[in-house]
Amino acid sequence: MLNDIALGRYFPGNSLLHRLDPRIKIVLLFLFLAIIFLWVNSLVYLALGSMTAALIFTAKIPLRMVATSLKPLWWIILFTFLLHFFGTEGEGIFQLGSLTATWEGLKQGGLITFRLALLIILSALLTFTTDPLALTDAIESLLSPLKRFGVPAHELAMMMTIALRFIPTIIEETDRIIKAQESRGADFTTGNILTRVKNFVPILVPLFIAAFRRADDLATAMEARCYRGGEGRTRLRRLQLGRLDYTACGVSALIVGGIFLLTQWGII
Repeated sequence: MLNDIALGRYFPGNSLLHRLDPRIKIVLLFLFLAIIFLWVNSLVYLALGSMTAALIFTAKIPLRMVATSLKPLWWIILFTFLLHFFGTEGEGIFQLGSLTATWEGLKQGGLITFRLALLIILSALLTFTTDPLALTDAIESLLSPLKRFGVPAHELAMMMTIALRFIPTIIEETDRIIKAQESRGADFTTGNILTRVKNFVPILVPLFIAAFRRADDLATAMEARCYRGGEGRTRLRRLQLGRLDYTACGVSALIVGGIFLLTQWGII
């Protein structure tokens, strides 16, 4: 179950999306996330869904990995759908006790759940197609204008990237500990909530010990390589915008401009 969490995983490749500058990918991600929040419209979501499907096809990401990115939050998506399905006033479809399912709730719930799925998939595509080191450089580059205000851009970028990088590692460690405990007779699937919480205590202790050990090993490795922060630090590969990046920005601007104009003209 824990191996189903795809956040922080990188899928190597040489597609157009992989070769895109990570700074452009981060900026465009926030742009399209803003569009998803600003325009609650079925046609807009259809266009963004088609674009997301094209990105997945272009990046050659297996559909199983895309589905895996949704799996940990499926219950939130389902709860959101049911909340709108039974909680929106309108023409009734059927009644379940004191709750009434409506056609308006079906439409609203479908739009909201589709929006949540788009948010998760687009965010997962960033980590699927971006090397963690390139992601660190991109975040630091985007935060660098804030250095004049005393914001430690390099340190923040390093912390965020290390956190993303170690999510799959911690998940694998947790899964290994759970299997080891189950082989010794531990039961994590039966009993009430309090019993299950108590049963997870033997997992948390070795997990915290392993996490602190990995953090200490990482700190020792960084010190052995004379790491002293971002001051005076050079890079083997510098981020530079190319023709592909400008093309992606142009296409994105056309999509956003088209959506804005169609909305203003009342077409969608």
